[in-house]
Amino acid sequence: MGAISLKQVGKTYGQGAKAVEAIEGVDAEINDGEFVVIVGPSGCGKSTLLRMVAGLEDITTGQIAIAGRVVNGVDPTDRDIAMVFQNYALYPHFNVFDNMAYGLRIRKVPKDEVQRRVEKAAATLELSHLLERKPRQLSGGQRQRVAMGRAIVRQPQVFLFDEPLSNLDAKLRAQTRLEIQKLHRGLGVTSLFVTHDQVEAMTLAQRMIVMNAGRIEQIGTPEQVYGAPATTFVASFIGSPPMNLLNGQATAAGFELGTQLLPLPGPAPRHGSLALGLRPEHTEPGTEGDPACWPLRVDVVEMLGAERLVHGHLAGAAFTLRIDGTLTPPHPGQTLYLRAPAERLHWFDPSTGQRVEAAR
Repeated sequence: MGAISLKQVGKTYGQGAKAVEAIEGVDAEINDGEFVVIVGPSGCGKSTLLRMVAGLEDITTGQIAIAGRVVNGVDPTDRDIAMVFQNYALYPHFNVFDNMAYGLRIRKVPKDEVQRRVEKAAATLELSHLLERKPRQLSGGQRQRVAMGRAIVRQPQVFLFDEPLSNLDAKLRAQTRLEIQKLHRGLGVTSLFVTHDQVEAMTLAQRMIVMNAGRIEQIGTPEQVYGAPATTFVASFIGSPPMNLLNGQATAAGFELGTQLLPLPGPAPRHGSLALGLRPEHTEPGTEGDPACWPLRVDVVEMLGAERLVHGHLAGAAFTLRIDGTLTPPHPGQTLYLRAPAERLHWFDPSTGQRVEAAR
């Protein structure tokens, strides 16, 4: 019912020499009932793409379809969608009930049906005891739940979320993420969620669309995107701290990084210029004198509670290591010896940034 299809969707602002291409030929298929998160840095075009699906921005090229119906040029009110914004957009002089009911009333929904839908949504979002309060009497998290409730009562085919958690503090963001997950499980409505926060993307998404500079870099499940990033951009954007990327030369003898030759646990996909990627948590401890180990000179150690981040240099290149917080931390100036498991290495073409599959 609520599947979304994007075919070569593009958006250009301005004309001629001053034209700016904000979205470049985006292709994506969101299945009915799926929760998809669009994630990327500020200015990558993710909110513009969402607003084009909503009908709040005209598309320059391509085609958008919702539930099999092409909606290019269709008014937002006729697209059978509901949108939740970053700033809540509640009416300050209405109480919670009236804020949630207003959209139904202007659509001439019968009074008893309005009552039923609002009470049901309020119960789902644990707002039943707040229906008589005004927005100024609510916390930020409660206001955001009211905004979601206003969308739910519409009973749309598609929910669109435009960075709805960015105004909440860290604790409320975590709580609201759980509420959104439970809400989607209960309603099963197709949802498109925009965020720049990779934690939100990884925890909420059934699939992720990673965007950069108006283009899609990768589409996949959180496990696929994290475990097999398609480009160096995805590798460096998804993950905190990001994947270590080392630019060097692959040879039959190993990986030349600066003036040092790092031994490889298996052959590189090809010889020549390559970027080697390794996530901070995917190393194994080694011992001095082991010819298979990489020497990491420690610069700084950060304590983060359950884990520590060890920042240092490997043959002159910056490298970060994640270790268990209960382990005795290394000290600055110390050299650690690391093993790199073959299955944990990622390879990229440094000129294109594209993933290069390892030799089998």
